[in-house]
Amino acid sequence: MFLSVFDIFKIGVGPSSSHTMGPMVAAGRFLDRLRAAPFDAHGLRASLHGSLAFTGKGHATDRATVLGLAGFLPHSYDAGAADSALAWIDEHRHVAPSGLGQLAFNPATDLIFDYDTPLPGHPNGMRIMALDAQGDVILSEVYYSIGGGFVLTEAELADGKAEAEGPPIPYPFKSAAEMLDMARASGLTIAGMKAANETARGGGKPLSGGIAQVWQVMSDCIDRGLSTPGTLPGGLAVRRRAAAIHDALKDEAGRNLAPPHVINDWISAYAMAVNEENAAGGQVVTAPTNGAAGVLPAVVKYWLTHVPTASRDKLDDFFLTAAAIGGLVKFNASISGAEAGCQAEVGSAAAMAAAGLCAVMGGTPEQIENAAEIALEHHLGMTCDPVAGLVQVPCIERNGLGAIKAVSAASLALRGDGQHFVPLDACIETMRQTGRDMHEKYKETSLGGLAVNVPNC
Repeated sequence: MFLSVFDIFKIGVGPSSSHTMGPMVAAGRFLDRLRAAPFDAHGLRASLHGSLAFTGKGHATDRATVLGLAGFLPHSYDAGAADSALAWIDEHRHVAPSGLGQLAFNPATDLIFDYDTPLPGHPNGMRIMALDAQGDVILSEVYYSIGGGFVLTEAELADGKAEAEGPPIPYPFKSAAEMLDMARASGLTIAGMKAANETARGGGKPLSGGIAQVWQVMSDCIDRGLSTPGTLPGGLAVRRRAAAIHDALKDEAGRNLAPPHVINDWISAYAMAVNEENAAGGQVVTAPTNGAAGVLPAVVKYWLTHVPTASRDKLDDFFLTAAAIGGLVKFNASISGAEAGCQAEVGSAAAMAAAGLCAVMGGTPEQIENAAEIALEHHLGMTCDPVAGLVQVPCIERNGLGAIKAVSAASLALRGDGQHFVPLDACIETMRQTGRDMHEKYKETSLGGLAVNVPNC
């Protein structure tokens, strides 16, 4: 099993990797297919199904789909150009993707929220169609946004295509047990095995430089969130709090009177800063999703800023270890809130962050596996119930608590010798089963939980 560190950590745009980035990527893939088609299309149409329909407007799925059909992609997203493009599309009722000319598309009628017809492959389904001059469908494709910005066509999902094809890798572990066995046999760390796999698979991006770029985007996101007050968009009038909390913490630090537990507030502020930026549609990095994007960078920031032994030279080890754990969770369960609840998003992120922190604090492979298990185990059963379909309540605070749990899990694991009762593989399988059994209204539909018990105004 191979999933690149740059697949787990993708630079993109908020507020949701599955509901914003995924549909934009799907639209881009459809445009590529249309460019290769032997005929000329006159117009486009798209329908959103399942969770993409129920919480699509709160997650900006409509905006992302329209922009994707206009040629925008998450990694190169420009907010100013996007706003201009949307205004032009609203006025002219056309999109103009590169290489295809102008194609008729009226967002009011050609983007359909289908609440009644879920697609069978995944809760996040969408269909994109090309039309001839008479309005007849001449090309159609179903896409599934399976979490973390990953997108599969209906055929790819049916074929079980979960990872990119490529050369063989030296350490193809598909479970935590295999990972530990290979670490013992090779004498390598988890990060070392992951680095060897990345090198064998290639990909055209220098490993250390690519990870440094990912961390820089994360760090910049934290800094923006810690310096930006105001109210988040979407209609709930949720106040940004990270900046005020950070200012108060800095003031208290100068007086040297803060009790030890206040370190949790620093960690929460870092995580909330990221997720406030995400909620505002800013640039973030999937870790492994947008909804959980604050957990890992908050733990990295805590480590670099507050732990005396921290060194930026170990950033590669942190991210490679975290990516190894994220790949196991995605391969054996899910990182999609629409599929398995928030345990699959914040829970997975906490497991990744705990593993990464344990690694750079000197943990053995067994201690790292223990840290990931502790963090994930104590998110089991967590629902995804965003109020008004916005990635704000309870998502922003939930990232802060996920980061705190990750630090605690790493610390507990480092106090032990790596031997523990519940294997990480059993915890991941439990998460998969729990997500399967969880009622649909608690999986990113805003039909249950806090979403129906908290007033939307």
